[in-house]
Amino acid sequence: MIRHPAFAIEPWSVRERRLDLDVLAQSESVFALSNGHIGLRGNLDEGEPHGEPGTYLNGLYELRPLPYAEAGYGYPESGQTVVNVTNGKVIRLLVNDEPFDVRYGTVHEHERVLDLRAGTLTRTVLWSSPTGTRVRVTSTRLVSFTHRAVAAIRYEVEAVDEPLRVVVQSELVANETQETTDDDPRAAARLRSPLVLEENVPNKNGPAIMVHRTRVSGIRVAAGMSHEIDGPDGTLVDADGSGDVSRLTVATNLAPGRPLRLVKYFSYGWSVRRSRAATHDQVVAALAAARLAGWDGLCADQRRFLDDFWNGADVEVEGDPEVQQAVRFGLFHLLQSAARLEERPIPAKGLTGSGYDGHAFWDTEIFVLPVLTYTYPRAVADALSWRRSIVPLARARATQLGLHGTAFPWRTIHGEECSGYWPAGTAAFHVNADIAHAVTQYVDATDDTSFERETGLPLLVGTARLWCALGHHDPAGRYRIDGVTGPDEYSAVVDNNVYTNLMAQQNLRVAAETAARHPDEAERLGVTAEETTAWRDAAAAMSVPYDEDLGVHPQHEAFTQHAPWDFAATKPDQYPLLLHFPYFDLYRKQVVKQADLVLAMHLRGDAFTAEHKARNFAYYEALTVRDSSLSACTQAVIAAEVGHLDLAYRYLGEAALMDLEDLEKNTVDGVHMASLAGAWIVLVTGFGGMRAGQGRLGFAPKLPPEITRLAFRLRYRGSLLSVTATEETTTYELLEGPPITLTHHGDQIRLDRESVARPNPPHPPSNGQPRQPPGREPAARHTKSKGHKRR
Repeated sequence: MIRHPAFAIEPWSVRERRLDLDVLAQSESVFALSNGHIGLRGNLDEGEPHGEPGTYLNGLYELRPLPYAEAGYGYPESGQTVVNVTNGKVIRLLVNDEPFDVRYGTVHEHERVLDLRAGTLTRTVLWSSPTGTRVRVTSTRLVSFTHRAVAAIRYEVEAVDEPLRVVVQSELVANETQETTDDDPRAAARLRSPLVLEENVPNKNGPAIMVHRTRVSGIRVAAGMSHEIDGPDGTLVDADGSGDVSRLTVATNLAPGRPLRLVKYFSYGWSVRRSRAATHDQVVAALAAARLAGWDGLCADQRRFLDDFWNGADVEVEGDPEVQQAVRFGLFHLLQSAARLEERPIPAKGLTGSGYDGHAFWDTEIFVLPVLTYTYPRAVADALSWRRSIVPLARARATQLGLHGTAFPWRTIHGEECSGYWPAGTAAFHVNADIAHAVTQYVDATDDTSFERETGLPLLVGTARLWCALGHHDPAGRYRIDGVTGPDEYSAVVDNNVYTNLMAQQNLRVAAETAARHPDEAERLGVTAEETTAWRDAAAAMSVPYDEDLGVHPQHEAFTQHAPWDFAATKPDQYPLLLHFPYFDLYRKQVVKQADLVLAMHLRGDAFTAEHKARNFAYYEALTVRDSSLSACTQAVIAAEVGHLDLAYRYLGEAALMDLEDLEKNTVDGVHMASLAGAWIVLVTGFGGMRAGQGRLGFAPKLPPEITRLAFRLRYRGSLLSVTATEETTTYELLEGPPITLTHHGDQIRLDRESVARPNPPHPPSNGQPRQPPGREPAARHTKSKGHKRR
């Protein structure tokens, strides 16, 4: 994989100043547009060349068998894979009968700009055909935040030197050819012709509609397009369609100074239950609404939506232009993944690629939702409402496993478990506590009692019941949870994973407290006083292993007694380890894929002393290889807390630039939503020191020398706050909402109409820099000036 060389460093955009076909697939992920319902990869308008064509609808999937050499009871029988649905992005161009194709002729200029405030992707090309005819093409693309089912493209063709004949073909294309299967298990399974045609209605004067149905899952999907055309006199328009292609053809003669302009509106609708006629009409209606708004109206609505978002979510970073760009890029993609969820999941790759088959994991609740909770909370309610909607499936899964309560899937699209490897899937029960944690955090940040009663309580009750079914009191009275897999996927089926136990403990306590606040709803769910007492007893007696000899918490029981991994004998090209070593060897050694015990210290900091945090962090730094994009942001937060600001700053760069610099070399499959969230997490909870819970909000800012000023905005209990930190002082301002009380390095502050400034206490130097496994140290940060390119 070749690292993208051409993204310019700008505060409010991602600009590609030249086209490099070697990194085309990475650019397609970075430039993807979405609103949480529709996702369009940043493919070139003409469709070819491409890395991976991609048009996705959240929740639309195809079933495929999961073969096993040795099947066992409870193994999932079917997997779910996101479908590349009908492509409405395609606009082909012929110039004097020669196809516009960047692989031929001469590309004099090629620039693409993802505008983070406008919510658009703009492309400008100056191209000469093989015979020397020059043409300029400008296109702007958006996926609407305000029209859930609508995307649009404004496409303009100009003659540069001399009159020319052009033909533009705007298409809907289904069942596009996909590349062969990747050997990387993180890549998606490839589906061949997953869509079966039910209807193809071309139309040159109105909407053209295509309706398909997935072969196995039986989901009906309709796609439609409608056009506005502004061309010279004599412009001809025709339409045709057959099979999996519907096409509108526009032919005209262009003279310099009189371009051809085309606005293409396209829309999608899908359903398991609605008829062909109903899905057809749904798309027609969406197109009518888009044309009513018009191109200018869609752009204005997009800008207003984003202005409101940035007003409550922006982060300013002075001293590091790369991180400034990256944190806004990350927030933009998080918003794109969630703005119009409406009870659908947030996949690990959002809707930017087919990586992980389009599945949602625990990444959503632990990394993505915390950011959205404080910046765009309505999306969190939607995401957790989806979890609530699949409770019947989670309850059935628990029953299948011989358990009580709800066993949420490790990976899924529709709600059924899709992991074919049970040690890393079924045994990773911590996903249930992760969901409970997200509920707890959202309710604390919003004080949304209706949500707590109607959505939160059923999730908390089902997950609490699971922990009582999984765990037991040992003869000494300790509550044990044995045979589970924690966040670190290089350890599996272990006893008393500290992260799992501490998160389960919180889950049990909060479930009991919430049931007491909503007794009528709790009674409806069958919760009894005896049951809540059992939850409290289990939480109070929760086993948390501790190695007295080493003075650290083992990641799980006996972990510190395992043989250390032989890092000295591991070659640089043997990372990630999962692609070069058998799991059985990884499982029995002290080696950590991603932060596990360190993540426990982040999310359950109340369970550790400051001394424990420092010793634990140093111990696990020497073992953690970061073969997961989930790790760097967590390590950064705790590094900052225990005083290793330089190390935290290095990890910030790794989390923030994961996709812009393709650090994991798999951005081709889609951007890493959790790592994008990680940039905000490090800046706000790491360097900003934000902690929240039980109605209390506090900050303890301390900045690395490279960041001279950090400012961020967030929402808490109806108030919009601005926090601005420098090395010397922090200023707090209430921008909207009721007065609020918060803490600054433990000192209480009452915020009302006037801003409040407080000095930052000096932070003592750290006691030696912890070491990492050889060759796995985070790269040093080399900040670059505004407007420069990345090396």
